[in-house]
Amino acid sequence: MAKLNYEQESSTGISNIISNRTTIKGDVISDGDLKIDGNVEGSLNIKGKLIIGDSGKISGNITCQNADISGKVEGNILVKELLSLQTNATINGDISIGKLSIEPGAAFTGKCSMTSNSNKPIMEQPLSSEIK
Repeated sequence: MAKLNYEQESSTGISNIISNRTTIKGDVISDGDLKIDGNVEGSLNIKGKLIIGDSGKISGNITCQNADISGKVEGNILVKELLSLQTNATINGDISIGKLSIEPGAAFTGKCSMTSNSNKPIMEQPLSSEIK
């Protein structure tokens, strides 16, 4: 179900791709990076970087090292380092992150917890907003 494109892997560093014509029902676990342009109904546990493209849609919880999100997520997100919400991103769920970047136009509804290097929350604040 996951599409491996060696040519794209060498130029982008992404080793696993779920295309926009693919739907996965079940949990996804990856030791490398993952790009999702399709639909996933289940939890994601990614040890590397997660990229959710404009057409990507996730219904489930996410755990990863870093993430760039342009698509839609319905679920909680735990990113150990940097979470980047791109202009088209729509998030419904709580996030726990090391660092956060939100572009104008991204929508986020949920609570945000930032963690220090020791993974203890340093800030927790309810947040329900749409950035335009």
